[in-house]
Amino acid sequence: MVCFPHAGGSASFYFPVARALQPGIDVLAIQYPGRQDRRHEPCIDSIHGLADALVEELRDWFDRPVSFFGHSMGASLAYEVARRFEERGQVLHELFVSGRRAPSTVRDERVHLLDDDGLIEDITRLSGTDTQVLGDPEILRMILPSIRADYRAAETYRHTPGPLLSCPLTALTGDDDAQVTLDEARAWADHSTGAFDLKVLPGGHFYLNSQAPAVLSTLKARLR
Repeated sequence: MVCFPHAGGSASFYFPVARALQPGIDVLAIQYPGRQDRRHEPCIDSIHGLADALVEELRDWFDRPVSFFGHSMGASLAYEVARRFEERGQVLHELFVSGRRAPSTVRDERVHLLDDDGLIEDITRLSGTDTQVLGDPEILRMILPSIRADYRAAETYRHTPGPLLSCPLTALTGDDDAQVTLDEARAWADHSTGAFDLKVLPGGHFYLNSQAPAVLSTLKARLR
């Protein structure tokens, strides 16, 4: 299973998932450029640009059943990478999308255009970044460019009509997530001809932190 982080997130976010699913399931976590061990690489501020780059990185793993899990921005990215692989005749075992509205639903969001204080305020509101990190000016200066690039990628992403996916698709969302309505989550059903399931769990945008056992249970059941 390949895991795609949220805006401002990194591969380490999925360490607990890797531990929980091993040894039966190998977990790969994507590290976007511009953070942690890739902090000296230029950020990519486009979902389509990231997807094109990741297809080249992941193509050798498709000699076995592969599933994708993406949260928030990572869900949009996982979907676009899945589309590119289907164009090559390589179909996912399953696509899991979390905390993100369907690509066919659009909101006019411009957080990436705010100044640093406005960007930090939004990150804090969503509780997607460790508050200790937000209180450390040196670390904050280091990570803000990558966070802004991710926000720009997520907010400027627009779906391009084309063939539907054919893999099963499971959407997960928090029942109190201001970023995703239930109708916006259900609309993921329109993006694949495969079986669709919607899991609604208690919590906000980062519901999966407090609902980790339920999320992992769903993944294990579907990937068994």
